[in-house]
Amino acid sequence: MKRIFLMVVALTGLFSLKSQTLPFKLEELTAPDFIKAVEKSSATCILPIGVFEKHGPHMPLGTDLYIAREIALRAAEKEYTVVFPWYYFSQINEARQQPGTIAYSHDLIWRALQETLDELSRNGFKKIIIVNGHGGNNAFLEYFGMTQLDRKRDYVLYWFRPQFNAEIQKKVDELTQPDPNGMHAGNSETAMVMAIDPSLVHTHRAGQQSGKDEARMNHLKNVFTGIWWYARFPNHYSGDGSKANAEAGEFLLNNASEQLIEVLKSIKSDKKVPELYQQFYNDAENPIKTKQ
Repeated sequence: MKRIFLMVVALTGLFSLKSQTLPFKLEELTAPDFIKAVEKSSATCILPIGVFEKHGPHMPLGTDLYIAREIALRAAEKEYTVVFPWYYFSQINEARQQPGTIAYSHDLIWRALQETLDELSRNGFKKIIIVNGHGGNNAFLEYFGMTQLDRKRDYVLYWFRPQFNAEIQKKVDELTQPDPNGMHAGNSETAMVMAIDPSLVHTHRAGQQSGKDEARMNHLKNVFTGIWWYARFPNHYSGDGSKANAEAGEFLLNNASEQLIEVLKSIKSDKKVPELYQQFYNDAENPIKTKQ
């Protein structure tokens, strides 16, 4: 009888500990727990950004959302931070001709992102990290990041950009196939979504459309025009996802999340960048007094 009682007490303690675990998904936090989360996270928050767009004939529209948030969640499990819900207000004009694409206006995506950051800061997060899963955002995010210098702010925006790992890529290629043209819905993205939820991926359909580079602008040299992506990949599919598998996806997701963990640690302890921002803001108010 005593043994049974001790087991019950032990199990009750385990369940109690589990119930006391502080969630890291923002949407799961209560208001009182939110205050604790800001403190526990060292005032850091991850904003995973994706979009709704076609990903070849075999992948879900929310592929970028799934991947960006999965990387963020895996990192937050090991290095506590708060993870924002799916954020899909992105630049995707280049896929407006494809079904399922949600292309918001440029001024809306700009205002939505700025106001989201401002609101996170108002609620206590002073170091906000973007994890971007959508390549179409790259130019937008770089310029957006620079515009954070246009007025004084009490937070810092960081953008996590994982480094290419040749060793990991070699393992992925051995498990699947080399896919040098796999920029969108190709081998790597397909593998990662298979690792997240294989029911969302239909690899048998991957060959129904071509992911080949059509090179329809090769007659022009040293020129940029907004139609460049459509000129190269009219099917909004780049590469070949037919040989992808979940094992390869795990390598890619874990590598990215491990890099993010290290970035989180360095950002939490970072005092230099916030100091530089404040110094810049102060100098910019009186440029004529800036030492020459």
